Amino acid sequence: MTLMSDSKPSDSKQVPAPDKEVASTGSARSVLVTVLGELVEPYGQPVRTAALLYVLKGLGYGEHAARQAVARTGSAGLIAADRNGRETLWTLTDKAHRLFTEGELRVFSTDVDTTQWDGRWLVVNVPIPESHRSTRKKLYAALRWAGFGNPTPGVWVTPHVDRAAEAARTIEALGLASNTVSFVGALAVPGISEDELVRRSWDLDAAEKEYDRLLDRFDARTFAPGDELLFAHLELADALRRMPYMDPRLPEVLLPDWRGLKAARRLRDLRAEWTPTAHAQWRRIAGLD
Repeated sequence: MTLMSDSKPSDSKQVPAPDKEVASTGSARSVLVTVLGELVEPYGQPVRTAALLYVLKGLGYGEHAARQAVARTGSAGLIAADRNGRETLWTLTDKAHRLFTEGELRVFSTDVDTTQWDGRWLVVNVPIPESHRSTRKKLYAALRWAGFGNPTPGVWVTPHVDRAAEAARTIEALGLASNTVSFVGALAVPGISEDELVRRSWDLDAAEKEYDRLLDRFDARTFAPGDELLFAHLELADALRRMPYMDPRLPEVLLPDWRGLKAARRLRDLRAEWTPTAHAQWRRIAGLD
């Protein structure tokens, strides 16, 4: 099936209703970013509006929300439009390529070694006035994405000391560098233990519950090839792309008996197992075969 237009499909090739509707927990725009990263980025080819709308509607979004998501993603500079007769073709921008490269490494990479750690922490103290709520929101989101936890107000910590440059870029971009103190070192006495630091910095119980929910949703059943598996694949990928905000992939020595480690591996494996079949259906929908 090739989608012929972003307005009305030709009479001979109507866009069919999706085989299965899968409710997704993210906003339409957030899920569209996942669709672009999972399905469009690997092929390096323009994609029709109709193909994007088909997938978004299959994931449970209405026509208006889906079209609005495409338009807003274009306004955000992640996709660029090219009109071709009645069709609009969308191409990923350099900004999108950078975003997806970083996201793939952060979320799905199996190269992250959680078995080795030298015991050092990167600590960043960033005081922000109460009135600067927008700045605080941006900082918190960026540091959470980078694997930082927040044990006490204004203090952020991570065992991923190699992410100092990433944190610095965010802090400098927000104009906070002049009031920031950061350093790398091991915990010392007097002070709380590493177990207590982890407990205060991250809600790993919530992360574990989310992993359990995802396992119940995806690992406990079989999805039929075609739209059903494609939409399940995208729903799983979208959920996993949000997990770094909850699960910083801490060294295993800090997580004795934490079920989330095994659950996360299983879910990443599922996503990898489903990728070939999901991509085959996407190529059919987008006319890439």
